[in-house]
This record gives sequence, C-alpha cells and structure tokens, in this order.
Amino acid sequence: MGTSFQDQLLKSGLVSKKQVKKTKHEKRAGRKKNKDKSSSPEINRAMQEKLAKEKLSRELNQQLNKEKQKLENLAQARQLIETNRLNLDDCDEQYYFAVGKKIKKLFVDEEITKKLSLGQLAIVKLDDGFEIVSARVAKQVVSRDHNALVVLHKPEK
Repeated sequence: MGTSFQDQLLKSGLVSKKQVKKTKHEKRAGRKKNKDKSSSPEINRAMQEKLAKEKLSRELNQQLNKEKQKLENLAQARQLIETNRLNLDDCDEQYYFAVGKKIKKLFVDEEITKKLSLGQLAIVKLDDGFEIVSARVAKQVVSRDHNALVVLHKPEK
C-alpha cells in the first residue's frame, strides 16, 4: 500500500510538519464536534417520534390503570353491599327518603327505622334498587364508590 497523500506532500516539500499537524488537529476537532451533534436530522426526528410514542403509551397505560382500579372499586362496593345487606322480606312499615328531587320508599320494620334514624344503619344504592346495610359497611362502600350512599344519618350525642 502506498503512502498517504499528506506524507507525499511532506516528502516533496510542498507542506511543512507544522501544517500537517495543524490539519490533523482540525480534522480531529471537526470529528468530535460532529459526534456531539446528531449525524442527521432524520435521526433527530426519529428519536423525537420514538419519545412521543413512549410518552403517549405511558399516558394510555395510566388511563387504563385508573379505569381498571375504578372498576375494581365498584366491584368491591357491590360485593360489600350484597354480602352485608339486611333481609327486608317480612317488613311492612314504609320508610320514605329523598334521592335527589325524588322521594323513594322502602318497607322496613320498626327496629330498622329506629336504627336508621340513629345512624346505625344506612341506605345504599345497588343497581336500580336500594339496600340497607350497617353504618360501618356503608363507610367502606363510600370509600370505594361515593355515589352509592343514599342515606346515613349522623348519630346524635
């Protein structure tokens, strides 16, 4: 293999050693500068697109996780109500309560009416109907689904 072009110019006396060193230094400095900058705008654009896709993906995952958590909370509230509701089959006394601007009624007995007024029992919404549960269970239900609570009187001191 032949000698480099710089060596040939040096041997012929057209350039000095000082000039050769200077050009090598400039070349090296130019390469370092280009290394810090990205090599092309397409690569920059591709990196930006990749980062944008990752950000969008993270946001979608967060939304899906929130929705999943919300559904889990609703299922837990439903299960709490179904397992702790009182049996109202033998009750014949009417208990009226307000839901928004409408007045609803449930058939309860005298003991349940008394406990409802003292705040020991609460009325919660389950699907399109209403159920009666203990105040402790009602508070657990509210922590999972704040729209489920209909009536919970504060106990008087």
